[in-house]
Amino acid sequence: MEKMRTSNVLFLCTGNSAHSQMAAACARTLSAGLVEAHSVGSRPAAVVNPLTVLVMQEAGAPFSGARPKHLRQFLGMRGDHIITMCDNARDACPVFPGEAQHLHWGFDDPAAAAGTPEERLVVFRRVRDEICDRLRVWLPESGALETVSR
Repeated sequence: MEKMRTSNVLFLCTGNSAHSQMAAACARTLSAGLVEAHSVGSRPAAVVNPLTVLVMQEAGAPFSGARPKHLRQFLGMRGDHIITMCDNARDACPVFPGEAQHLHWGFDDPAAAAGTPEERLVVFRRVRDEICDRLRVWLPESGALETVSR
């Protein structure tokens, strides 16, 4: 009998209000819940950026109850994949126990976008699409969705 093995993926950024939140929501959606995706920050913001919520809802990714979390909450977690989303997070990333694969994906931080609300929304949508496109390729290649015999 074959069964999908659930993988733990930790997406780490600085403020945990935008791109790591997008990545976790997109990973859960694309994997149909087979990937346990978490989003954390090295210096978490008070709330998830409202534009993050908007663009993820536009994409059909469930996004209720998301809140910024500090990486300390996950230090004892068994992670299969630790993915830093910005250079600041990569530099602040602690060592996690186990055999986790560490990756760095340097995306623009949409929370830092300047301009009118419409111009900022364009940046949020672009970064969302870049992250989800990367996950569409990475998830099947990573082993995060591998089948195991039972």
